[in-house]
Amino acid sequence: MTTRRLRKPSNCLTSVLATNIREFRKSKNISQEKLAEMCGLHRTYIGSVERGERNVTLGTLEILASALGLSVPELLTHPRKRHGKQTP
Repeated sequence: MTTRRLRKPSNCLTSVLATNIREFRKSKNISQEKLAEMCGLHRTYIGSVERGERNVTLGTLEILASALGLSVPELLTHPRKRHGKQTP
């Protein structure tokens, strides 16, 4: 029997998502606990996403984006590209 490996997103994408959620949350003066409440999630889950420890589902991305007043692509776009700067 063949062992199946779960597919995981790249570390770069996970890091971009983690950074964006943390930065957008902080810019709106929302605590992890409040964001979790707004999303129907647990505070520790939000913390683990912000540390890049979670592979979130598309549904969770939609919920997080909506709670932060953003689109899913905004959550997944590198900050330098959002601000019109090119990445090195």
